[in-house]
Amino acid sequence: MEIPAINLKAIVLVHWLLTIWGCMAMPPNSYAWGNFSVLAVGVWAIAQRDSIDAVVMFLIGMTATILTDIIHFGIFYPAFHETNDFIRFSMGMAILSLILKPLSCFFVYQMYRERGGDYNINFGFPTVTRNRDAYQSIDQQDQSSSAKPFNQAEDHKPGVRTY
Repeated sequence: MEIPAINLKAIVLVHWLLTIWGCMAMPPNSYAWGNFSVLAVGVWAIAQRDSIDAVVMFLIGMTATILTDIIHFGIFYPAFHETNDFIRFSMGMAILSLILKPLSCFFVYQMYRERGGDYNINFGFPTVTRNRDAYQSIDQQDQSSSAKPFNQAEDHKPGVRTY
């Protein structure tokens, strides 16, 4: 079963619309700043079609806003008896945006892979690999290299070093 291709523009547009509707009544400024700044990175990912960095930054921002949205809703969700239809609509759109974010993250990750990203995201931490194909065994030394250490020429002029 093949995963359907979702356009990045559609993801950004849907979350932009839901964020605008979600910001009408309820949230503090930090909710709006966090979501709109991530959507700005999404616009950057749209503009830079070949950039892997833009897509991975958008993906990381979307996953970060999932956590911050949950915290915002937990702290700032008003009591049910104090709400009117306007506040319920705003909260509903913000919650709908939160529900759609994991699905959007999945599609953005697929776009990251399509743009040439690795299957696993590398944060720059050193890793240990078990691939030992590039190593040379100590038992199989080349006899010609032991006669001329450091790969010097016959006239003892230093060779060109390649870095």
